[in-house]
Amino acid sequence: MLKIENLCLEIGGTQILKNIDFALSPGKITGVIGESGSGKSMTAFSVMGLLPKLSKVSGRILLEGTDLAKMPEKQICGIRGKRIGMVFQEPMTALNPLMTIGDQVAETVLIHTRTSRDKARSIAREMLDRVGLPADKFSLDRYPHELSGGQRQRVVIAMAISLRPEVLIADEPTTALDVTTQAKILDLLKSLVTVEGMSLMLITHDLAILADIADWLVVMRGGEIMEQGEAAPLLSAMSHPYTRALFEASGHIPVRAPVPVTDDPEPLLEVSGMIRDYGKAGKGLFKSPAPFRAVDDVSFSVRRGESLGLVGESGCGKSTLTRALLALESTQGGTIRVAGKSLTGNRRADRETRRKIQIVFQDPYGSFNPRHRISRLITEPFHLLDEKPGREETRERIRFALTNVGLKESDADKYIHEFSGGQRQRIAIARALIISPALIILDEAVSALDTTIRAQILDLLAELSGRLGVSYLFISHDLSVVRAITDRVMIMRAGKIVETGNTEEIFSNPRHEYTRELLEASPNLAKALAKRGIPANRELT
Repeated sequence: MLKIENLCLEIGGTQILKNIDFALSPGKITGVIGESGSGKSMTAFSVMGLLPKLSKVSGRILLEGTDLAKMPEKQICGIRGKRIGMVFQEPMTALNPLMTIGDQVAETVLIHTRTSRDKARSIAREMLDRVGLPADKFSLDRYPHELSGGQRQRVVIAMAISLRPEVLIADEPTTALDVTTQAKILDLLKSLVTVEGMSLMLITHDLAILADIADWLVVMRGGEIMEQGEAAPLLSAMSHPYTRALFEASGHIPVRAPVPVTDDPEPLLEVSGMIRDYGKAGKGLFKSPAPFRAVDDVSFSVRRGESLGLVGESGCGKSTLTRALLALESTQGGTIRVAGKSLTGNRRADRETRRKIQIVFQDPYGSFNPRHRISRLITEPFHLLDEKPGREETRERIRFALTNVGLKESDADKYIHEFSGGQRQRIAIARALIISPALIILDEAVSALDTTIRAQILDLLAELSGRLGVSYLFISHDLSVVRAITDRVMIMRAGKIVETGNTEEIFSNPRHEYTRELLEASPNLAKALAKRGIPANRELT
């Protein structure tokens, strides 16, 4: 259906892609895997004709024999969206926040066909129903901000398949989604390939996903293809060292020191009976609706030097709980104690207590001001100190924070755009460490990283915990990461903790039905290989 021959791409004098050759077949899934910067997305953008103006492209991109690389933009616009659809990684940036979801799906139909607006909206309704957004719950008049991440991704898929394209490109379509939503999106993509006979190019850094569903695998690094072939033989042989490195990184388990035994019986963090309610918009003049309870009677504790995992679907209350722990939201019930002191809800009064907790966000680039140098960015937590350090002490703290995360002291003079994704996350960890907190909350801190960088960050976190005695509250939808880095784990659903216990015990013998559902939905490399009859290392679970 689509054949890429000797594709080379140069942007601003830099070679991005070199001699890319592979093909997409009807009714088959071609998986493209590699680290960040390997050229996966740029290959997709080359096919879609979405490259910067300074790009120089050579080679051929053949859609049923027609070379897209030589087509003028006007002709490409007639193919893009009609014969080739694309699902982007971040649905919120791919959708127009000022347009309803019905209008956005219908727009594709109106642009490429001579049909009425009513007919286009009828097709939009059909497509949204098809991707699991039924009319009784999701009207065409809803806006993107009214939907969850998984629901927005379904809208993007509906847009991409509204004209039943021959080729569908999905660029990291499940990276930011929880495991159950991810499983549903992957099942949807597989059904489109099977029922519609589409050619699917699935780009991801998760080898477990491709080991489970891909028919053909393309392994990329540095803008080149390291190896490619039918999925089962390639995964069985893994003839290229880079493929083996990806395999090992996918099942990497960091070496962690045991939780220190202390004489202090008081936990570092103790949450008891936390309740967080949100008011709903009233439907009448005299009757107020019942509030929505986002966090419902949650209690737990974190010991010094311990790593506690928190797992649950989007909307279960994880983020609300996190904001409450950081004193960014008030609660309607319960207590939060940090090192024996209660959080009162008064940010000024709680300053000393809040200093003991820092956070590392999912998107390191989005959490930094790009106009400031690293030295200023990582010293932002100084506002929590009663007395700001002097110049010499500030310089020493910057050096301490950067060198502890494997960066150089000279990196303090650079800007955030000068670093890779993994380095940015190290800088985010340095910012959290600079005021020597007792607890670091990691909110999906490795979910957007490729497997090799993720393994490095997990090793770094384990090493810091053992050396500095830092405790972690590790929030993630990636169960393999939670299993690798935590001592205990909590499973959260609809605002409640439904199961908690030793991590290995929970994973080996889950008691709650919801926990079993999460484990079943989670990508599992060993299980995927076993389905293909390929023996796997027992540690790759």
